[in-house]
Amino acid sequence: MIEWNLGDILDAIEPAMPKDAPALIHGERMVTWPEMSARSNNVARALRKRGAGDGAKVAFYMRNRPEYGELMAACFKGRLTHVNINYRYQADEVLYIFDDSDSEVIVYSSEFRDCIVALKERLSKVHTFVEVGDASHIAPFAVPYETLAQEGDGSALGIERSPGDLLFIYTGGTTGMPKGVMWRHDDMRKAQLDAQKLIGPVPQTLEENVALIRSEGPGRRTLPACPLMHGTGFITAIGTLMSGGAIVTLGDPSFDAVEMWETVNRHKVESIAIVGDAFAKPMLRALDEHPGRWDTTSLVTIISSGVMWSKEVKAELCRHIPQVVLMDSFGASEGLGFGLSVTTAQGGTNTAKFGIGEFCDVFDEQDRKVEPGSGVPGFIARKGAIPAGYYKDTEKSAKTFRTIDGVRYSIPGDWCTVEADGSLTLLGRGSVCINTAGEKVYPEEVEEILKTHPAIGDALVVGVPHDKWGQAVTAVVHLIDATLFDEHAVRAHVRKQLAGYKTPKSIHPTKTPLRASNGKPDYGTAKSIAEKAVLGP
Repeated sequence: MIEWNLGDILDAIEPAMPKDAPALIHGERMVTWPEMSARSNNVARALRKRGAGDGAKVAFYMRNRPEYGELMAACFKGRLTHVNINYRYQADEVLYIFDDSDSEVIVYSSEFRDCIVALKERLSKVHTFVEVGDASHIAPFAVPYETLAQEGDGSALGIERSPGDLLFIYTGGTTGMPKGVMWRHDDMRKAQLDAQKLIGPVPQTLEENVALIRSEGPGRRTLPACPLMHGTGFITAIGTLMSGGAIVTLGDPSFDAVEMWETVNRHKVESIAIVGDAFAKPMLRALDEHPGRWDTTSLVTIISSGVMWSKEVKAELCRHIPQVVLMDSFGASEGLGFGLSVTTAQGGTNTAKFGIGEFCDVFDEQDRKVEPGSGVPGFIARKGAIPAGYYKDTEKSAKTFRTIDGVRYSIPGDWCTVEADGSLTLLGRGSVCINTAGEKVYPEEVEEILKTHPAIGDALVVGVPHDKWGQAVTAVVHLIDATLFDEHAVRAHVRKQLAGYKTPKSIHPTKTPLRASNGKPDYGTAKSIAEKAVLGP
C-alpha cells in the first residue's frame, strides 16, 4: 500500500497543472499554480537555509490570505511542521502555543507585530521571524516574506521526504489548554481519501492523482469561510491543494455573507466550507434579502464541520440553490470521517443524525460495542488513519487515543446513540465544551479567570443556545461581595486575560449550590439557571 507525503503530492501534480490555473484567490489577487509552486519552493529552501531542519516547527500567525496557502505548501515540501496560531488569542495565550510547540520560525502578519514585539524577548526557541506585509515597513528583527518568496529560482527542492513527516493542529482540547494534535502526512491524506470515497473515486497512487487531474482538469475552487488557522479551514485547504484545486479566501476579517456570495459569483466557487449555523444563518439571510442578486449555479457542495447544522436552515439554502449538496461532516481535529449527513433539494436527515463512517465503532462505558437500535448511549471511536497523538503529552494522548480489543482508536469524546439502521444520533461532547461561532471554549479556563475577580467566589460556565453564535458563553457565579460585582467590569476583567470570544456574554449571580457534595461541578444546574436567565422560564 502506498504511503503518502503531502510534499511529494505537490511535486507530482504541479507540472500537470495548466499555466493559468489558479491555486490561491483572495479578492482581486490570484496566484496561479506555477507561481505558487515557485514561491513555495523558494520559501521552503530559504527557511531551511536559515536553520529550519527536518521537522522544525513553523508558527502561522495570520488571517486568511494567499501567503497562508503558500506557506502550507512550503512546509509540506520542506519537511517543516505547520503550527496554527489563533490570532484571536491574547499575548500570553499566543506565547503558550509558541512555547508548547517548540516553534523555531514564526511567520506573522504586520497587524500582529505589536504582539510579537511584546513577546520577542521570551521567545528563546525562535531563530527566524518572518513578517508578511509591506516590505518597506518590516520590523528590524524580521525577514520580509516577499524576500523569501523571491529568493531563488523556484525549482523543486529535490529532497527525500517521509510519510511520517508531521503537521500540527492546535486545538482547545477537553482540559481547556490548547494542545497540538500530531498528524503524519500519510494518515492525514488517507483520512481525507477515506472521506472522499463517500462522494466519488479517489486516487490510489501518485500517478493516479496526476492522471485524475490531467483527465478531469484542476480540482474545485473551494472557499473556506472559516479561518485557515482552524482545523476545518486548514484540513479543507489541504484537500483542495492535494486535488489541484484553488483555495479562495475572503478579505473581511469578520465573516461577511454578502462578500462571500459576491466571491462565489465572481470566481465561480464550487465548494464552501463552513462551521454550522453561525455561518449558514447569515448566508441564508443574505440570500433572502437579495433574491437573484448572485449567480450561485457554480456551487456543487457546502460542507459543514465542527458543530451541528440545523435541518431548517439546510432546507432553505436548498430552496435558493437547488443543485447544491449540503454535507454535514462529523469529525474533529483528532479524527476525520466519524459520520456524514447529506441534504439535497429532495430532502435530507434530521439535525444530529449521521451515517456512521466506514472506520468507526461506538462503545459504551465498559468498552463494549453498542448494538444498533439498543438506545444505549456510547462514544464514537475512529480507527485506521488517525493522529499519532498530542505533542509532548503522553497522558492526554493515552486518554484520547486508546486501544480497545487490540485496535487503536481516536476518541475525542463525542457521544451518540446508534439507530436500528446503523445511523448515529449525536448527543454531544462528553465534556462540557462550548461551541460558539465555530470556536471551542472550555469552561474551566474561563472559570479560573472569573474566580480571580474579588467579587466572585465560585463560577461555572456553560453554553446557552443563541441564534447568531450557536451557543453563547454564559457564566453562573456565587458572589462573596455583592458590592464589588459589576457585570461589565467582570467581563472586562476576563477579556484582559483571554480571547474575546471566551468572555461570557452574560454573568448571572445565584445562591443555588453549583457543586455536588463531592465538590464536583454541577453543570446541569448551572445550565438550567443560565437558560432561565437568558431565555426565560
